[in-house]
Amino acid sequence: MSKQSTEDNYAGVWDTGLGFGKKSALIVIDLLQGYTTEGSDLYAPGVVECVTQMPDILALARSKGVPIIHTRVLYTAPNLEDGGVWIKKAPVLKDLVLGNPYAEFCEGVEPQEGEVVIVKQYASAFFGTSLVATLNGLGVDTLIITGCTTSGCIRATAVDTVQHGFRPICVRECIGDRAEGPHEANLFDINAKYGDVISKEQAMGYLNSL
Repeated sequence: MSKQSTEDNYAGVWDTGLGFGKKSALIVIDLLQGYTTEGSDLYAPGVVECVTQMPDILALARSKGVPIIHTRVLYTAPNLEDGGVWIKKAPVLKDLVLGNPYAEFCEGVEPQEGEVVIVKQYASAFFGTSLVATLNGLGVDTLIITGCTTSGCIRATAVDTVQHGFRPICVRECIGDRAEGPHEANLFDINAKYGDVISKEQAMGYLNSL
């Protein structure tokens, strides 16, 4: 039996594209200072690069009237009870509380007036939030996904996007993680099974066409 490359093994089986639907929103997942501040346990070099890629795509989306949604992880219970079992599995998230600068949005990608901010306690932007109702209220069928981290909240959100009946479109350069291996592996899986992974150039081209 000949040895196949991963791409050849998936070709024709797990490589169908969804494309854009009739109306898109852009979601910015958890671009918080904890991921971009050296010395933070959350620090992820890939997220630092991601943040540098975001301002022009945000500016273009705003100029085209594309709805923009931001998410942030934030715990408010006295002993992080609102983090449930996940905070026990991932105690690194303990810094994402009110008053800690690590829980604040990164400079240059902050929400603007009128943009929806969804507070979440778990990986998916859908779990325990009003995101489905928000997207339905906006008449959106496609979610352009940016932010962090690829192997955590991005993947969970992409899977839940398609499971809730929306099209997930992930923008490669506008997504980041702690390490290249998990980043690439999860983008591969998302593109194969759950949505589309496109380049920033393709995303900008789509937005410019609106």
